Amino acid sequence: MNVDFIRAHCLSLPHATEQVQWGDDLIFKVGGKMFAGTPLSPGPIALSFKATPEEFADLTERPGVIPAPYMARAHWVALESRDALPPAEIKQRLTRSYELVFARLPKQLQAEITTSPLRMRAGSKRTAPPTRTGTKRPRRGTARAPRG
Repeated sequence: MNVDFIRAHCLSLPHATEQVQWGDDLIFKVGGKMFAGTPLSPGPIALSFKATPEEFADLTERPGVIPAPYMARAHWVALESRDALPPAEIKQRLTRSYELVFARLPKQLQAEITTSPLRMRAGSKRTAPPTRTGTKRPRRGTARAPRG
């Protein structure tokens, strides 16, 4: 398993984007939220991704899998080597991480992402969300009495 394997799988997921952050870490996102990351240069961590609390407990008991630095409280795990898990399981775990992050996005953003015909790719920037057309409704509890 290498960076190209991870990149190909992550970008095959609907509306996934990639971005280089923190110097040389390749980060994969959906809706602007991270679901996986891998360094582009050799280091102590080969890959990190989100897991459920149960998966986190199970995975961190396996050799070569540790709580992800700075992200363990959010149930992220890190692989110490690229062969800590079999490739098929890595694909499964990355897909699950994507699903967990997508499920936590605001419902309006989820709907916007799933109905958008365009797929965002590397280097693309998300512009401001589209605004509603027509008249604005007053916020609940802020309706004003008619002037007279």
